[in-house]
Amino acid sequence: MIKEWATVVAWENGEALLRCDVKASCNSCASRAGCGSRLLNKLGPQNHHILSVASEQPLVAGQKVELGIAEGSLIGSALLVYMSPLVGLFLIAALFQGLFGSDLAAFCGALLGGVGGFLLARGISSKLSRRADWQPVILSVALPPDALRVETIISEDGR
Repeated sequence: MIKEWATVVAWENGEALLRCDVKASCNSCASRAGCGSRLLNKLGPQNHHILSVASEQPLVAGQKVELGIAEGSLIGSALLVYMSPLVGLFLIAALFQGLFGSDLAAFCGALLGGVGGFLLARGISSKLSRRADWQPVILSVALPPDALRVETIISEDGR
C-alpha cells in the first residue's frame, strides 16, 4: 500500500474533497544541477492535486487524512499509460513499413499507432478508474485543527 497525507478541503454527503501537495525531492538530490526532472518540475505551476474520496466519517476542512492506494493498481495504471502508446507506435510503424516499404509510411504508422495507443489507454483507464480496488482509500484520520488547544498558564510569581 502506498500512503500519502492529504488535507480536507470539504466534506459533504459521504464524499470528501481532498488536496494532496506535490512533493519534489529535487532540492535534496546531489545531482540537481544536471537533472532533467528538476527542469520539468519547474515548468508546471501545479503544486497540488484535488481529488474526491468516499468517507462515511464526517470530516472538517483543514483536517489531515492518510490516503492509501494499492501498489498493483498504481503499477497497472502506469504500465497502461506508458506502454500502450509505445506498443501501438512500434506495431503500426512495423505494419506500415512492411505494407508500403517506405520510411514515410513507417513514420505515419508510428504517429497513428502512438495516438491510437494513447486513445486506447484513455478509454481503458476510464473504465478501470470505476473499480473499487483502483480507488484511493482513507486509512487514518488526524484530529481536526480546532480539537487541540495549548494554553500557557503564568503564575503570579512569574514562572
